[in-house]
Amino acid sequence: MLEPLLGSTNAERVLIFIQARGEGYASEIATFFETDLYGIQKQLDKFEAGGVLASRKIGRVRLYTFNSRYPFLPELAALLDKALLFYPEKLRGDLQMIRRRPRRRRKPYETNRPDEPA
Repeated sequence: MLEPLLGSTNAERVLIFIQARGEGYASEIATFFETDLYGIQKQLDKFEAGGVLASRKIGRVRLYTFNSRYPFLPELAALLDKALLFYPEKLRGDLQMIRRRPRRRRKPYETNRPDEPA
């Protein structure tokens, strides 16, 4: 929908994903949209170099968010929110559903398979 303005589908995907969830990392975005990781990484790098996005490292993952100092952030957010209203209901719901639960420390690994008796 915003592809003509932004120049590529991956650019739209990156911005819509981060607008809907508040933050995201490259492989998460690529997996969600079932697209090539390299294209998503290039768009993230481009937006970070342009000052639209900011990133921070958390472990081995680079997490991207909108740069709060970007001068056109309110206008961009309004445009993305408006575009999100025109997405299909299922995709919009999936975008806004965040499932991130931390793994419990020292969680035991399952030794028996479900089809084997204990």
